[in-house]
Amino acid sequence: MAPSWWGRGGGGVGNGGGTPVVVKMENPNWSISEVEAEVAPGSPAGAGKVGRGKNARQITWVLLLKAHRAAGRLTGAASAALAVASAARRRVAAGRTDSDAAPGENTALRTRFYGCIRIFLVLSLLLLAVEVAAYLQGWHLEVPTLLAVDGLFAATYAGWMRVRLEYLAPPLQFLTNACVVLFLIQSIDRLVLCLGCFWIRLKGIKPVPQAAGKADVEAGANDFPMVLVQIPMCNEREVYQQSIGAVCNLDWPRSNFLVQVLDDSDDATTSALIKEEVEKWQREGVRILYRHRVIRDGYKAGNLKSAMNCSYVKDYEFVVIFDADFQPQPDFLKRTIPHFKGKDDVGLVQARWSFVNKDENLLTRLQNINLCFHFEVEQQVNGAFLNFFGFNGTAGVWRIKALEDSGGWMERTTVEDMDIAVRAHLKGWKFLFLNDVECQCELPESYEAYRKQQHRWHSGPMQLFRLCFVDIIKSKIGFWKKCNLIFLFFLLRKLILPFYSFTLFCVILPMTMFVPEAELPAWVVCYIPATMSILNILPAPKAFPFIVPYLLFENTMSVTKFNAMISGLFQLGSAYEWVVTKKSGRSSEGDLVGLVEKHSKQQRVGSAPNLDALTKEELNPKKDSKKKKHNRIYRKELALSFLLLTAAARSLLSAQGIHFYFLLFQGVSFLVVGLDLIGEQVE
Repeated sequence: MAPSWWGRGGGGVGNGGGTPVVVKMENPNWSISEVEAEVAPGSPAGAGKVGRGKNARQITWVLLLKAHRAAGRLTGAASAALAVASAARRRVAAGRTDSDAAPGENTALRTRFYGCIRIFLVLSLLLLAVEVAAYLQGWHLEVPTLLAVDGLFAATYAGWMRVRLEYLAPPLQFLTNACVVLFLIQSIDRLVLCLGCFWIRLKGIKPVPQAAGKADVEAGANDFPMVLVQIPMCNEREVYQQSIGAVCNLDWPRSNFLVQVLDDSDDATTSALIKEEVEKWQREGVRILYRHRVIRDGYKAGNLKSAMNCSYVKDYEFVVIFDADFQPQPDFLKRTIPHFKGKDDVGLVQARWSFVNKDENLLTRLQNINLCFHFEVEQQVNGAFLNFFGFNGTAGVWRIKALEDSGGWMERTTVEDMDIAVRAHLKGWKFLFLNDVECQCELPESYEAYRKQQHRWHSGPMQLFRLCFVDIIKSKIGFWKKCNLIFLFFLLRKLILPFYSFTLFCVILPMTMFVPEAELPAWVVCYIPATMSILNILPAPKAFPFIVPYLLFENTMSVTKFNAMISGLFQLGSAYEWVVTKKSGRSSEGDLVGLVEKHSKQQRVGSAPNLDALTKEELNPKKDSKKKKHNRIYRKELALSFLLLTAAARSLLSAQGIHFYFLLFQGVSFLVVGLDLIGEQVE
């Protein structure tokens, strides 16, 4: 007789011939394992299969266990939601917003910008209420339908529909089409850059030094050019020790390189600690000098300009610049300086950045995606095919003759690195980018620090474009190089990109929900951005799971970038703000700190007592415990979040599927950033 599914017969539980079941309960998930019954000697061949048959009680247990797992996941999601809600409540209760200006920060433009967004938000809420009321009355279909309906509200709504159709939709559609064209042009540029990077990899194209110097220092110092290494810093208390230690351990004859620590700190304790660190390395035999400016004129550009005016600089052929959080590998100079040999027209050799904290939080992961594309695609392609790219301000080697020929450092913008690069390019100097030479540094871990950094990086290019446009036109470089500088380098990548990103996805898309006569195609909202995001993430394939947050976060950051671009283009007050990016002081190598501590112990006898006291005071846990961290609420991002969510609700009335999902997720993204729920807290 065939075995019964319900366990009555040869394989049932009730008769003692069933399959024993062991149930193991864990928290939060339960698991079940089955132990197969042994087949007695002489039993039929099918007895084992009968023993493995399922019964109703087993099915019930499995269903219960699956239900418990689902409940556990829901509980975890609910806990995460409660944590987010609690964090949001604390943000609101603290009452700290981006209206609280930092010292020297101008908030006039930011306030006006926020006022415009708030007006749009109020109008969108009113229009949503009107559209919902009209939808419930069935008046949202056609204007002729309303003509047969009596009443003031019906007549008003019919008039609103005529205004939409005749006056609002045409200009909005024109602006939409213009932004779509700009979007396509920028997407084509991005695609061409990716194809260029693919070609470089396929052909193995990379700069190769004609003749490298001897690797053995004992072969003679004459084989190693004189190199000046500069470390500009300002109140860099967290990173000064590891950066100075990394530079002083560069593998280069000590008689052939000099380190300048250019300190602009206005904190006496920080300056004393930096000076003590320099003196310690001096006792180790390193040629290192400490320079401190009391008046911080020109910020970083003024600091570098002051250092280059020293009389001994004429004895050096190259200058290397490292920001305070950069930690070069010992062989950095040996892998970069040889690229100048036999190439008298090369003015700059730039190394790429790598990041010690790229996996620290979601914010650093998203930054890593952006910067990997910038270096591996933009910088590498422009360096290989055009011999020009924007100097990154650090981890680069300049020929001092090229700096002097280009006019030296100028304090006229907040992007002094891009300024000197453009002027050197106009003088005919060539640049080389080394993608295989990395210098480790830090990414901003808080949104506040990242936002200020991006403001400086996007307002400065517009200042520079105003200042150097005439010089580009009058320069003697080729016509196509002029076109590349004006249309690609400045207009497309520095002006058009933040303009259309903000206008298209944060202004036009919500407006088309309230003025549905103007249409924004679904492929502009979904398919092209998704394709561009995939291209952007290719240099960092491990970050592929973050492709959706990356797309949403880039659109969210377009508000800051657009605001910065406008302030730089029209020379508004906030264009000249310079706030040093906050660092946490993470080391690139574990043994680097050990090495510094080792040297510190060896030279402790000669240390100044008062400086030791300052160090102990700095490391005092009681004082550290008093430091409070806070988060801010960003009003522009919050207002845009509510605007986009309102537009998402309006899109439901028009049954626009893809637009609704995009507006919903983008609104949530703005909400997360507006409540400062991304990145670390700000100290």
